[in-house]
Amino acid sequence: MSKIGRKILATLLVGAMALTLVGCGGSNSAKTSGKATTTVKADGTIDTSEHVKVKFVVLGNKPTNGRMEATLEKVNEKLKEKVNAELELQYVEWADWQTQYNLLLASGDKTVDLITTATDWLDAWPNVKKGSFLPLSEDMLKTYAPQTYSSVSKEHWNQCKYNDQIYLIPEDNYTQYTNHGMFYRGDWAKAAGLDQINNFTDLGKYFKYVKENKKDCVPWDVSGKAAAANAFVGGYIDSNTKNVVINGIPVGLSTLFYGKSKDDPYTLTSPYMEGTTLDDFAALTKSWSDAGYWREDVLNYDGNSRDLMYTGQSGADQHHSQTYYTTTRPLMDVKQPGSDLKMFPFSEPSKNLTKVVITHGALAVGANSQNPERALMVYDLLRNDKEIYRLYNYGIEGKDYTVTAKGELARPEGFDASKDALETNFWCGRNDNLELIDSTWYTGRSDMIKNYNSYAIEYPYGQFIFDNSKITTEIAAMADVCAKYIPKIAFGKVTDPKAEVAAFREELKAAGYQKVFDEIQTQLKASKK
Repeated sequence: MSKIGRKILATLLVGAMALTLVGCGGSNSAKTSGKATTTVKADGTIDTSEHVKVKFVVLGNKPTNGRMEATLEKVNEKLKEKVNAELELQYVEWADWQTQYNLLLASGDKTVDLITTATDWLDAWPNVKKGSFLPLSEDMLKTYAPQTYSSVSKEHWNQCKYNDQIYLIPEDNYTQYTNHGMFYRGDWAKAAGLDQINNFTDLGKYFKYVKENKKDCVPWDVSGKAAAANAFVGGYIDSNTKNVVINGIPVGLSTLFYGKSKDDPYTLTSPYMEGTTLDDFAALTKSWSDAGYWREDVLNYDGNSRDLMYTGQSGADQHHSQTYYTTTRPLMDVKQPGSDLKMFPFSEPSKNLTKVVITHGALAVGANSQNPERALMVYDLLRNDKEIYRLYNYGIEGKDYTVTAKGELARPEGFDASKDALETNFWCGRNDNLELIDSTWYTGRSDMIKNYNSYAIEYPYGQFIFDNSKITTEIAAMADVCAKYIPKIAFGKVTDPKAEVAAFREELKAAGYQKVFDEIQTQLKASKK
């Protein structure tokens, strides 16, 4: 054989050997990425010899108190020791968070590995369809996140599938309620002759008392932007209808479509378009606006009613139960002693509450992640390793938290959650098996949850994955109509409430409301098991 022929043969043999090795590697590994930073060796152990950085997208304002960085340094010491990786947090801050979150995912950023997501408020299914998330095979999960894989039931894994592939890891072992309501001062309500507020009529009486008796306080000093407006009208609908909200089909920031009731959840309705509920709401908020229950420039105001409530300048704030019993009630007890902050859950009059969907908090892996296997290994530790879990969620013991003689979570003297909080915001893997009972939380939490459990049903739409491909134009047009009308209706900045609602409905119809309604109803019926 000639010298040239030998070279050609050698080249072919090397290529063949390389192909053979690649094939063998594939048979022994659950790896899906193109980079060999994490592989399963012949003896079944995982090779993590190459150090990698794992970037984790979280929601929330990046803290400036230094506590997150100090804690992350300790967490990374443990991660390096166990899986030779370090964690970096990328915050999507609350200013224009929905737009910024979806733009980040659409960018295809290759440095993004772990992503906080949710099917009910963070567009998980739309982002699955757009190709933003990596499909996770069962072999991959078993290999690189074994503790998490074994702790999630087959039924729950099925709820995380799209086209029979797993895309999400559910936060399904954490007890929480995220139903919204109005926070109000119990001491002032009592002075107004109200022991408990559980309807909008009594809420109006409370606002009236604050307006007339608390000179330096606005009854509800709210920023009337779209998010607050939609939550407010949604709360009124929750209180005054039997309708059940369907997550995952928002029109802009609005939720226009509901199931008829807990007994008939697959019949579609919209209280925005049907009946007199929206007319009644518009008339009520017009009267409240005229009475001065919020500031005149509410639609342009950028203040924070929660912070103002802490200083006694706002008589109310609106958010969900988890916020109430973990944060606002405990802080008000410190900042406004004797205020006896209470919550009016919007679901209380109607009892139309559903339990939190298991993917209200969920974890996804970026579709272009260069290290998906190592990212899963990091997540498995964040969720299941006791030492790392406590570090990541509570901080450094003695500086950020302490443990009482009863084994409960406490805070160091002088700790102020509004200034000193860790804010790692692990909302996609909290674990009741590792949670410390928080001695700083409102002691009435268990009674609240017991009450909710007495009438809440399982969320009926967990596997309803809406396909908007046939109606994207109509939904976008309807979103513009909602942005135009809902804030001014919600905060009474209209001349004639009834005429404003009628105009709103006519513009929704012109934007394609009926076509959207019919498409959703068809898909909803088809999803019924």
